[in-house]
Amino acid sequence: MGRSKLSQLWASVLINAIYSMENYPITLVNTFMAPLSILIIITLVSHGTLLSVGLSGALIMTMVTSGIGLQADLSHLKNDFKVQDMVVSSPTSAFMYMLGMAVSEVIFSLPAIIILTILAVLFIKVTIIGAIVIFAVMALMFSFSIALGFFLSTYSTDIVQNYAFMGILSIFLTTIPPVYYPITYIPLPYRYIAYLSPTTYAAEIIQSAIGYLQLSTLTLAVDWAVVIAVAAVLLTLSIKKSRWRES
Repeated sequence: MGRSKLSQLWASVLINAIYSMENYPITLVNTFMAPLSILIIITLVSHGTLLSVGLSGALIMTMVTSGIGLQADLSHLKNDFKVQDMVVSSPTSAFMYMLGMAVSEVIFSLPAIIILTILAVLFIKVTIIGAIVIFAVMALMFSFSIALGFFLSTYSTDIVQNYAFMGILSIFLTTIPPVYYPITYIPLPYRYIAYLSPTTYAAEIIQSAIGYLQLSTLTLAVDWAVVIAVAAVLLTLSIKKSRWRES
């Protein structure tokens, strides 16, 4: 990667992460309040039996909400500060712009990621292979949500609209699906509805990696195929079909 592209990445980090972290540190609290609060409730209600599952769910929620939150940040920069207009007129590509903003979201979410990772190391007994699996799933979920957030932001005209999308998507991707709890808790006639969310497949993979769910090789293969396919399709759509330049 050339020096100019690194500068483009660093500019995105400065605008979307460092500026907020330095000037509005209270926003950092928001990154871990939601996943930790649900984790605490799940742990208390289950008397600690779902702690490991809840921690994996909190990690998924952090990755997904961070990516989805990108749409509000991009909408703010696009509509209020006209940053996208300046970027469009520069040599920066849509992919490089999205990559830079994605890196900024990771940096902004570091407090939550670090706290949850420490808790996971302390309370989840997992092999090295299991840890690699968890990392891979987190990366795919983040890629999926970043692509979704970027795609939606290019069609949004108001940040208020984006906040509404964030709330709805967060509920349907991280709260209602069996992310903080195993899918076996859902009665069988309704269990199939949960598979409409890609996070369900991600949660199954991780719950299998930590030894909580016993899944067949075929089920795991389907889970991986769905997660990878959804991430790949949304990344392609975000690059090819987003309204990057106004007509």
